[in-house]
Amino acid sequence: MAFTASELMTVNAARLLRDGDTVFVGVGLPNLACNLARRTHAPGLVMIYEAGVIGARPARLPLSIGDPTLVSGANAVCSMYDIFSLYLQRGNVDVGFLGGAQIDRFGNINATVIGDYEHPKTRLPGSGGSMEIAAWANRCYIITPHQKRRFPEKVDFRTSAGFLGGRAERESSGVRGGGPQAVVTNLGIMEPDETGELVLTALHPGITVDQARENTGWALRTRGTIRITEPPTTEELRILHEELDPQGIHLK
Repeated sequence: MAFTASELMTVNAARLLRDGDTVFVGVGLPNLACNLARRTHAPGLVMIYEAGVIGARPARLPLSIGDPTLVSGANAVCSMYDIFSLYLQRGNVDVGFLGGAQIDRFGNINATVIGDYEHPKTRLPGSGGSMEIAAWANRCYIITPHQKRRFPEKVDFRTSAGFLGGRAERESSGVRGGGPQAVVTNLGIMEPDETGELVLTALHPGITVDQARENTGWALRTRGTIRITEPPTTEELRILHEELDPQGIHLK
């Protein structure tokens, strides 16, 4: 069965979610992953959007966190302040889905600048709510293509905290959230080891360890027996294309 890199990442990210999870959702592929999970194995999944929507059940794919479709059928609508203070910071968010221009070996995310901050090569959109989500969500998942420029040993600017300089440093910082638990790419899945360093734990069908290492900016290690992920099913692809993204806005 043929499938694209975007479909592969979305499906594997969706499979990380558990029924009953409360998930802080962004736009793009994380949005697709959460809506796919709710339509398949996690019907009790509760989606929270940054604009202040709790228990969103969008009839169509929302184009932004302020899309009116998010309100229809939602459990509650409140202020952005309430979402961050009463839900996220109090520990009521199980999962935060994040992306970024750079992710380093300890799962720190850069979404601010490429190059020097004062004289950057590229200025990026910045944090939005991702800094708070990375700090306070019980666990975080990251979705991004696996390219060497996206996975440097150290990010140019630390927008959102992973394990900082290692798991012990994050724990001593005082943030309550558990940090990044998995990075899903078009080549495989990386997870943190006991020090907080991202190591390769799974590969997608047809991908080799050498390919993953060639596209990583540090000496990528493996952990245990590398598992091979299951390819997307016919039903998962149908839901993605017929129900969630029929116009191909994200699944190009």
